[in-house]
Amino acid sequence: MGRLTFPIAKARVAQALLVSDDAIRQAQAALWSALRVVAEPGAATAFAPLLSRQYLPAPGERVAVVLTGANTTAVNFDG
Repeated sequence: MGRLTFPIAKARVAQALLVSDDAIRQAQAALWSALRVVAEPGAATAFAPLLSRQYLPAPGERVAVVLTGANTTAVNFDG
């Protein structure tokens, strides 16, 4: 996080979670398996707490995850 984005996050982000590398890989694989989306690890990191149920949205809460894939390498999720 840089000097420009940190103050914004500090003012707006209510909670942050730590997820394991394995949870990130599982999120990447799930996105590929279900949607055929190749997500970079940073994007899969945002999805990992939802997939692992480390974060459970409150009833009626709407959650959005921004997925990107520009920072990926060739990965074989099916093998």
